[in-house]
Amino acid sequence: MAGLAFTKMQGLGNDFVVIDATREPFALDAATIRHLADRRFGIGCDQLLVIEPARDGCDFGYRVFNADASEVGHCGNGVRCVARRVRDLGYARDDVITFAIEGRRIETRLLADGRVAVNMGTPEFEPAAIPFHAAATADTYPLDVDGTEVAIGAVSLGNPHAVLDVEDTAAAPVASLGPRIERHPDFPAGVNVGFAQRLDAEHIRLRVWERGVGETLACGTGACAAVAIGRRRGALAEHVRVELPGGELVIDWVGADNPLWMTGPAVTVFHGHLPG
Repeated sequence: MAGLAFTKMQGLGNDFVVIDATREPFALDAATIRHLADRRFGIGCDQLLVIEPARDGCDFGYRVFNADASEVGHCGNGVRCVARRVRDLGYARDDVITFAIEGRRIETRLLADGRVAVNMGTPEFEPAAIPFHAAATADTYPLDVDGTEVAIGAVSLGNPHAVLDVEDTAAAPVASLGPRIERHPDFPAGVNVGFAQRLDAEHIRLRVWERGVGETLACGTGACAAVAIGRRRGALAEHVRVELPGGELVIDWVGADNPLWMTGPAVTVFHGHLPG
């Protein structure tokens, strides 16, 4: 960790350690990532985000590591923060900045009000692509969790999500049910678990148990997943406010093969440097 410079950032309380690896290769091992993410002995974060040089026709490369050091294919709140960071570093002048992650192209737009909009791509409902063990694509799936059946929706936004409808997010069994679904054998890569309360067609509340992290104050791909599943069922409008414990995201999705857009804040907390 000698000489490691970093920036602490957050999007609705979903917090990150951001590393600029555009000039020197990223070379942290799993134990070091877990140490940095530790809130008592390290810096503390939900994810570590790495900005890398341009690749795959995009302005920058982008990698995401959970607090347990597992690497994942997307982080919606995170990509807003790395877009803000490359602008603050002077690496990008345009309002539209693109990032490559695991073969995906993510387009971000820095807005005049300080928020960042992200093209999150088209939701993937095909079970094999999530991945999720199911015989056929459906709006709702029964899932046996230790002998109790729960109803879920399933979708991928670059990472897998299961979403449960609840009457009240405040009373939802996030801490008890979340980790059991996260490790369910029908999700071979694990899964993020959302607990969604519909207030009306344009407003939902959401709590998310995040794979490899635990419950977070906000999850960008989780918000997109909840809206995508609600839209597929005909329960939500094209423009939806998603109220999370850390604040609000706005999700826009026309549906079908159109991309889903997420808009929210990206905030720099502080800069730091770990001495050798």
